[in-house]
Amino acid sequence: MSLSAALPLVLVGAGKMGGAMLAGWLDCGLDPKGVTVVDPSPPPEMAALVETAGIARAASAEGLAAPAVLVVAVKPQMMAAVLPALAPVVGPDTVVVSVAAGTRLSTLRAALGDAPAIVRAMPNTPAQVGRGMTVGCAGPEVTDAQRDIVTRLLEAVGDVAWIADENDMDAVTAVSGSGPAYVFLLAECLAAAGEAAGLSPELATQLARATVSGAGELLARSQESSETLRRNVTSPGGTTAAALAVLMAEAGVPDLMKAAVAAAAARSRELAS
Repeated sequence: MSLSAALPLVLVGAGKMGGAMLAGWLDCGLDPKGVTVVDPSPPPEMAALVETAGIARAASAEGLAAPAVLVVAVKPQMMAAVLPALAPVVGPDTVVVSVAAGTRLSTLRAALGDAPAIVRAMPNTPAQVGRGMTVGCAGPEVTDAQRDIVTRLLEAVGDVAWIADENDMDAVTAVSGSGPAYVFLLAECLAAAGEAAGLSPELATQLARATVSGAGELLARSQESSETLRRNVTSPGGTTAAALAVLMAEAGVPDLMKAAVAAAAARSRELAS
């Protein structure tokens, strides 16, 4: 996938997520001369990337020309302070992409002026290694051409899916936005269990990390479902079956995961209200 070399783009916020997207765009051919990063104090590695690539950087959006794409990648708690200052940068042909969790389209629209084209997106942290999952929800003002541009920008850091109902974003946040933490917890618990079974901490950690990441890669590459892959590993009466009998018992992992996702979705709704 390649990006248009002539795309004028402003990125507000060059932290972990903003920085990951910027690196992905550059890798996919986006002309750095068309990019401006707005961040008064970016992390050292991002400041170095901006300087090395010849990207313009500004402490604020004041005086900037309206770009084709304005990506807002600041923390949700900063949005109330940041959005009003961005309103003058939003032109009639600008599409705004917000990756701030919990900030609804109506909130963005109210802060940015008269009927701006807005996409609310929920990426996750594997975007830092180009393996992210981003879900987008476009406001009615977004054109097909703008949606295509946003899709290509988001694909620079992983897979992309679109939803029509913004209310589904709470469940999206609970599954994929927060989901990496669940996987990291699995690796953490697996390592602790290995240590409790007599392995050294170093070996238990190595086995857990390699197993979780390797299984994830197999899942990504395979055409089979996760259920089929699980069954393929499980010999009747074997060691895996013994373990799964515990994990899949009543109040086990399936029930806990449903409860966890429900709790995360409920919290997402609270934050957006």
